[in-house]
Amino acid sequence: MSEALQILQKYWKHDSFRTPQEEIIQSVLSGNDTFALLPTGGGKSVCFQIPAIQLNGICLVISPLIALMKDQVQNLQNKNIKAIALTGGVSQDDVIDILDNCQFGNYKFLYLSPERLQHDWIVERLKQLPINLIAIDEAHCVSQWGHDFRPAYLKISALKEHFPTTPFLALTATANKRVQEDICTNLALVNPKVFTKSFTRENLAYHVIKTEDKLFKIQQILTKNPQSSIIYVRNRKSCVETSQQLNQLGFTTTIYHGGLPAKEKEKNMQSWLENKSQVVVATNAFGMGIDKPDVKTVIHIQLPENLENYYQEAGRAGRNGEKAFGIIVTNPSDIGYTKAQFIDVLPDKKFVKDVYIKLNNYFQIAYGEGYNESFAFNLNQFCAHYHFPVIKAFNSLQFLDRQGIITFQSESTEKISLQFIIPSKEVIRYISLHPHDEPVITTILRTYSGIFDVETTINPHLIAKKANTTEKHVEEVIDKLAESQCIILHAKNNDSSITFNEAREDDLTINRVAKFLEHQNKLKEEQFQSVVNYITNEDTCKNRMLLAYFDEISKEDCGICSYCTAKKKVNPVEITQSVLQLLEKSPLNSREIENQLHISSEATIFAIQLLLENKRIKINSNNQYYLI
Repeated sequence: MSEALQILQKYWKHDSFRTPQEEIIQSVLSGNDTFALLPTGGGKSVCFQIPAIQLNGICLVISPLIALMKDQVQNLQNKNIKAIALTGGVSQDDVIDILDNCQFGNYKFLYLSPERLQHDWIVERLKQLPINLIAIDEAHCVSQWGHDFRPAYLKISALKEHFPTTPFLALTATANKRVQEDICTNLALVNPKVFTKSFTRENLAYHVIKTEDKLFKIQQILTKNPQSSIIYVRNRKSCVETSQQLNQLGFTTTIYHGGLPAKEKEKNMQSWLENKSQVVVATNAFGMGIDKPDVKTVIHIQLPENLENYYQEAGRAGRNGEKAFGIIVTNPSDIGYTKAQFIDVLPDKKFVKDVYIKLNNYFQIAYGEGYNESFAFNLNQFCAHYHFPVIKAFNSLQFLDRQGIITFQSESTEKISLQFIIPSKEVIRYISLHPHDEPVITTILRTYSGIFDVETTINPHLIAKKANTTEKHVEEVIDKLAESQCIILHAKNNDSSITFNEAREDDLTINRVAKFLEHQNKLKEEQFQSVVNYITNEDTCKNRMLLAYFDEISKEDCGICSYCTAKKKVNPVEITQSVLQLLEKSPLNSREIENQLHISSEATIFAIQLLLENKRIKINSNNQYYLI
């Protein structure tokens, strides 16, 4: 048995690797630069975590996703593997402490965002570390043709000069041929070993269902498939409303979105993971690092922004190999509505510059100042203050985040402030009675020297790192101190947070990134058109359409998507004649036709489409079909 397989069994409790995980690991262990395209659910993290554990030294993991970094660090720590993350909003002193820990503390993993590599002093500190592997996650971000391009990724190739013999491993779940070539070139990979896994998911049936009554259709789907499901919606309001509607229909649902407090997220997640809730209704904040094998259906009730995101989200179904469904439930108004949501609100250079300047003014940051300063932030209040349209401002902040100018965390954060109200000698007595709490309490006292004199905002994540424990334990200790009346405690939820990664420079800052804004806006328009083509095309297998989007050609239909099943089941002559006979009596919508003929929605839409194309029927303003 190989050492890699022993590590897999010991820490991950799996008996074997998925194809081609083992080949990727062996390539890295052989010292090769490696590129791996593993579609969602392919187990990318194992491909760098196992060789890093096997080799002496520390693995540097570069990722743009703060939530995913925290999740992976927590998972490694739960396995008693030493890992640490260098995320935004950490002071320079704390960064130095973290890097000291990496140098002298036998850590196996250091996670950081690509923006950190723009600081020369951090790169100088990295050069002192015994780095055994450099893993670049979400590597499509290095390509201007990737769906989330970040200029900071272009700095990664400079690490080649400092670590010429250290293997680089680039990982992504979604990249067409052009993006794959860009990744290898822009990261300066040397004769890379390339591993690509087919985007085909043979057990996953992609369906596009057109209906005037989405809730009724979802009810049908969930009743027919009572197993674990995910329903993706666009915003927090839809999350709550859809969950309430489904609960009223008798389904067990929970919700997940970026605005929930961490404890509620964890509770809702566990309810779904343990199958206490059949359905989780979620925004796209949900899913990173989730590997629930028995998900039967993933339903999108609003159009996705692009097919990259859709493929990843739909791909969370059927990971146990059993038949599963990725379904888009849509109606004729969705295209216009989604265009207004995604395309019409793309900001131009002037708008982004205005948002950036007002953001600095909002926090009273002077020109040339602001570097590494963090603030609690409420987007709606900011937009109301300056009369900005909310979605357009949100897109501007996201763009500034991707360019590394700011770190914009739109998740809800809990701001904790406290003050000790007992003398220091009483704190010592408390510690003697609660020795298990000593590391957390002493860390708080050392980190925040004035905490006896004034109420002080603390960072539980930082305390947990310094005390070598979990955030949950830190919160438990703080709650006990409050119950024992040792401290005054206040906790306040904030909508999001902003960290400025650069000093304020207004024109210089925005002019530097304007070309990327123009390029990204054009790319988003093209991507949205691909989504429109996917849902409106009635003549092609849905699986073949998705594969073609990622430059993978399939000569055979999948046999299980909405197009293939409609083609197999429908006798066009019989169905169309039945529809015509119904419409002789009165105009009907598609749901009424479906119910009266007792046929599937796919068969109904297929027949209606034929009749529309042959100019036998038309549709009126009430979405009813009538004879011409």
